[in-house]
Amino acid sequence: MAMQPIDLQAIFSQMDKVGKNQASLREGLQIQEALQQQQSQKKLEENVQSVNQAQEMGQEAEKIKDDGKRNPTPGGNRKNPREENEENELKAEVDKPELIRDPALGRNIDISG
Repeated sequence: MAMQPIDLQAIFSQMDKVGKNQASLREGLQIQEALQQQQSQKKLEENVQSVNQAQEMGQEAEKIKDDGKRNPTPGGNRKNPREENEENELKAEVDKPELIRDPALGRNIDISG
């Protein structure tokens, strides 16, 4: 289909409007991106300044060991030195042979001289 001179006149007269429309679309996108960045920055600042609620640990945190202590957190493999000493003493007592002791031993004082 061939272009007629009258068609070119109509197109050229509308070129400035097309250019303005394209420029406004680009500016609109830039403004929209800037607003989104500001909103995300504001959310980030609010999250930093707010106090976070503790997350539930699930059933792992509710389990209690046989000795009455709670299980340590999954990430914390370190134990208190006091807990290590108590565990070592318990192991040492288990490893010793069982002795029979007199319940009255050490409770009576001999004053007969």
